[in-house]
Amino acid sequence: MTLLHVPVIDLGPYFEGTPEGRAKVAKEVDEACRSIGFLVIRNHGVPAELIDRVTKVSREFFALPLAEKRKVDRPRIDAVRGYSAVGEEGLSYSLEEATPGDLKESFSIGPANVPNDDYHRGPAAGPHFEPNVYPPIAGFQQAWDEYFLVMSELSRSLMRIFALALALPEHFFDDRIDHHISMFRVLSYPAQREAPLPNQLRAGAHSDYGSLTIVRPDDRGLQAVNRAGEWVDVPLIDDALVVNIGDLMMQWTNDQWISTMHRVENPPFDIAATNRRQSLVFFHQPNYDAMVECLPGCLAAGESPRYAPISSGDHLRSKFVKQTTFGGTVEAA
Repeated sequence: MTLLHVPVIDLGPYFEGTPEGRAKVAKEVDEACRSIGFLVIRNHGVPAELIDRVTKVSREFFALPLAEKRKVDRPRIDAVRGYSAVGEEGLSYSLEEATPGDLKESFSIGPANVPNDDYHRGPAAGPHFEPNVYPPIAGFQQAWDEYFLVMSELSRSLMRIFALALALPEHFFDDRIDHHISMFRVLSYPAQREAPLPNQLRAGAHSDYGSLTIVRPDDRGLQAVNRAGEWVDVPLIDDALVVNIGDLMMQWTNDQWISTMHRVENPPFDIAATNRRQSLVFFHQPNYDAMVECLPGCLAAGESPRYAPISSGDHLRSKFVKQTTFGGTVEAA
């Protein structure tokens, strides 16, 4: 059965640990990833208090004057850290589609407390373990670092569910994500007091880059494309999180799972001038040296892999540079 809408999946049976419960969740996740690449998860284990705390300090940051936010600007084009202002990114450019800059601003961090060893700090690591910057807002760094760790744990559980769904050993991905280069980013979509440019959205149509993304939106607007080519709303549920798979997971499965195009619509004109939206987004990305190639069981007899092997780090950097330079290229710093 091909799902045409985003399903809601209860992770409780997986965490309870019974074979029947784990198999049930894995089957539902497999169906969602094959059909539409999006799912909404409940009983995920993320404390509501933590979500509220991160939301609060993030709103405080985005309410600052632009000059104050600029003090923690992204240090370099290829360093996904710090602040990015409205219009400075165009997500559609990651798919070679030219559109005006997106109507959002953002703040990003990566892993904290990174070991001072060659793997994390040597030349091969590139910008993937760039030091974080934080604004001087009480409780900001603590809340963000804690959220990053909780999302890392949830992502590991999801990757184990993915393994079961793909008929692999449950811990198949563990040594490919134990030094992951994920990013936590909060996206702020300001109220629109002027009409957008033609084809300009809060976030242009795009697919995500890595293994999976976990999103906590605070308002409607997120849409995904189904197999019928229709834009469908992603359900907004108070105690739930949104999960979608990214390009690397699609490549790993030889396109058996879908990295779905999605976007954030502009608000209706009658409320645009007062409608401010914010999303907590965790982009899970495997270890930079993890090679992504067709998984066992995802290649039929006589079939060839659709993608050449690529490292997680090389793929991420190429995509991010396109979205932040509007289709251009940059040299590594």
